[in-house]
Amino acid sequence: MRRKGSPGEVLGWLGRWIGADVAWLGRGGVVEAATDGFSGELLGALDGELDRVVGGRLAAAATQVGGMEVRLEAFGGREPRAVLVTVSASALSREAAALASQAGGLLELLGRALEADDSSRGYEEKARQLRFAVLTVLMTGDVMLARRVSTGEVPGLLSAERVRVHVLQCPPADRDRLARTYQDPSGYHGKGLMVHCPAFREHLICPIAEDADEDVDEDPGDGFLRGEVLRRLVRENPGYALGISRPHPLAATGAAYGEALHALAVARNSPERLAAYPGEPALMQLLPRAEAVAWARAFVEPLSVLPRHTVDVVRLAVTFPRTAVARLLQISRNTVAAYCRRAAETLALDLDDVHARATLDLALSLATLSPDPAVRVPQVVPSLAELLRCAPATTWAESFLRPLGDARHHRLSVTLGAWIDANTDARQTAERLGMSRNTVRVHLRTAERLLNRDLLTTGSGIHDLVHALRVTGEHRTP
Repeated sequence: MRRKGSPGEVLGWLGRWIGADVAWLGRGGVVEAATDGFSGELLGALDGELDRVVGGRLAAAATQVGGMEVRLEAFGGREPRAVLVTVSASALSREAAALASQAGGLLELLGRALEADDSSRGYEEKARQLRFAVLTVLMTGDVMLARRVSTGEVPGLLSAERVRVHVLQCPPADRDRLARTYQDPSGYHGKGLMVHCPAFREHLICPIAEDADEDVDEDPGDGFLRGEVLRRLVRENPGYALGISRPHPLAATGAAYGEALHALAVARNSPERLAAYPGEPALMQLLPRAEAVAWARAFVEPLSVLPRHTVDVVRLAVTFPRTAVARLLQISRNTVAAYCRRAAETLALDLDDVHARATLDLALSLATLSPDPAVRVPQVVPSLAELLRCAPATTWAESFLRPLGDARHHRLSVTLGAWIDANTDARQTAERLGMSRNTVRVHLRTAERLLNRDLLTTGSGIHDLVHALRVTGEHRTP
């Protein structure tokens, strides 16, 4: 069945009106569309006429092949040229030939439109890849490298002092349309970016300069990306949700992204479908710096014998699902598993265990910090259990778990403890507690809202839960 408005439909209409079989040859001399009765074998019998018409030496030609009248007409202003071929029992009348020429002109215009569409899609894809490259570098904290990566015009975001990251959850099919709608002529989004998350196909990652919403009406009307634009999209689309980080220095975009993911988990479970990260300090910021860095570096020191790329993959894999890491890095899930297996053997650690992953995640994060030069480096490296007994860590854990202390949430607290004991396996948790897996997931979604942490998408919220339970003495520390 021919698509409406396609070259095949145009040729079918033309063939019926002029009483001929018709074919359209693209610039490579290949049949792109033809009526049902057209035989491609005929082209081989045209000797040099077809070559001369395609090459621009003749505008048109007519010849006899097997008792049939064959007419060739070239279209387009550059060689090789597209050709309309008509095959009829007798020469076409003047009116039929004119109609054929008009149809050929229409097909040429249609071809140009398709080429322009292909070119536009190619531009969109290149712009999308460039935005992803800029964000990926920005996540590492290297603002200058992000500026160098952005060829041509530098995105306005990279001139900002502070940034909020917004993670918009929407149907995957909407991402291209949204990115196109708010794209500026340079391929960016004003003082923001809309980047397709490769790990989670329903996410658009949108870092936006903190001053982008200043002095702007509710509906700015210029089409560029602002926080209010995303909030309005959520209000108008019931299937959308939005998580918003606190403002961060541009070099801390990676930390802001983590906060936005946690906020999105809360947003998914709230009536407004929108949430901002509340601004609680991270555990790693509360531990005694010199002792914590010394422990972390000693813990991850065995990894120094592995290639840097292996460690980078493992750093992602302890936080994100391995399938998501594979999509992000465009490698196979088996390759991700192999990197993790090698790191686990080197550390003598079971990375399939949630407690081990939480410990390694904390160690890798702390190991990149510089110790306070005013504080003496400890001669004896403390254990993680000793670090977690400090007063700020205890206060943090008690505050983190406080929403579960209400008597109304006792069952929820029991579910979370059993879930961690079952290595975050919902089926095993359900069997141990005598409830359905759906009930376990409902409890987890409620916990996400109460704890302000993502427990079902990435690992960082789960790791906070593991550490909080360790601090309060309810779970083991490897």
